[in-house]
Amino acid sequence: MKEYALVVTKDASDDLRRYLAHIRRVFKNPQAVRNVRNDFVKTAGSLRTLAETIQQPDNEAMRSKNLKRINFQSHNYFLLFRINGDTVEVVQMFHFLEDYENKLR
Repeated sequence: MKEYALVVTKDASDDLRRYLAHIRRVFKNPQAVRNVRNDFVKTAGSLRTLAETIQQPDNEAMRSKNLKRINFQSHNYFLLFRINGDTVEVVQMFHFLEDYENKLR
């Protein structure tokens, strides 16, 4: 099984910080913040070996940008990523309820 190098872009890191700040501000629950952060790390890390097994999306906008989607293992968030040679690049993070198609970078 191929193993990819993992790169998390500044945009994806900024998305994570924004969600964690929202959880901290609205729910005032430090454990929830840690749990979502840990899930991000675990999900992104799993792409090192799983990236090529994830199917191409039906969404034309995502396909045109060579993006794929992986859901968090334990929370209602997902990551968008692309494979560039031997590297998997996490480019954005979204909540399930967001209209992410209109926010693709």
